[in-house]
Amino acid sequence: MEFTERESVGRTTEQLRESVIGWIEAMLERDVDDNQKMGNYGAQHILSGVPRDAVSILTHANTGSLATAGYGTALGVARSLHALGRLERLYCTETRPGGEGARLTAHEAAMEGLPVTLITDSAAALAMRERAFTAVVVGADRVAANGDTAHQVGTYQLAIAAKYHRIPFYVVAPSTSCDLSLGSGRHVVIEERPPVELTSISGLPFAAPGIEVWNPAFDVTPHQLITGGIITELGVFLPSELQAALTGRLTAL
Repeated sequence: MEFTERESVGRTTEQLRESVIGWIEAMLERDVDDNQKMGNYGAQHILSGVPRDAVSILTHANTGSLATAGYGTALGVARSLHALGRLERLYCTETRPGGEGARLTAHEAAMEGLPVTLITDSAAALAMRERAFTAVVVGADRVAANGDTAHQVGTYQLAIAAKYHRIPFYVVAPSTSCDLSLGSGRHVVIEERPPVELTSISGLPFAAPGIEVWNPAFDVTPHQLITGGIITELGVFLPSELQAALTGRLTAL
């Protein structure tokens, strides 16, 4: 659904206001619906590879209702697993340096009654070895045509550790986050955050004065490490299947 200039011709200000509000509300409803579809597709795909036992998953960064119009992407998968009575535990990284995992994802999960455990970013590989994760499930800020995925910094190292521990690694992203004009993640421009995020806490400096800082906000996970699949509102696809699946959808539209 799109609001075009043609729709504004011959309308009063009040009519235009109502049209815009209706368009926005429809967009919000569609986003929530897409999130719920992703959650359900992801939950079913994860459960298809395990016995009838409950599962534990690890997630990273902020991917819940506070990052979307509602329900969430990666956190939406955890919600769907919980609704099915199959979520044994959700593990959230703190997600330094901004702490989005601790401040937002873990908080949101706890408020909804999900069984959630917060861990440090640096404990993720150890947790994979000791806590028997069924899957690692993350969101995405941008997905290239080949499946390379840009997301909160720290995602790449989680994918490497998951590969070593033979834990399926999933990316959850709506089709609108998939950029088919981008051949690979090599072309993604990575934002760098202010050095003060690493050199102080609550305004109190603790690092060596004048120390050089490199503080990228995102990293790019190569598609070869996305072993579980890319979960969209259209279904779950291997990175090699993504471009054809989305191209088919656009052609149908």
